[in-house]
Amino acid sequence: MYKIAVIGDYDSIYGFATLGIDTFPIHDENEAKTKLKELTGGLYKIIYITESLASKLTEEIEKYEEQITPAIILIPGISDNTGEGINRVKQSVEKAVGSDILFGNQ
Repeated sequence: MYKIAVIGDYDSIYGFATLGIDTFPIHDENEAKTKLKELTGGLYKIIYITESLASKLTEEIEKYEEQITPAIILIPGISDNTGEGINRVKQSVEKAVGSDILFGNQ
């Protein structure tokens, strides 16, 4: 069975454990790179990552953008949000339905 993981700072991710999602609090960029590589090579097919952490791992995350799995999904954290998570969701929906669902065709 495939699993779901979330990585980021503890305060941003601890609530996901109540949903049965495996949480991995990260303290620095090197630890994040190691953990992302570990998670993408195993049973985890969906990996949520906080926007602030993802902004430090752009190169690593881009390696998986064209693959079906693992799906790496950016989520807002407690602080240092970039807005990239909502932009990526918006782009995916636009690609799927052919228009911007928030503002219509502009």
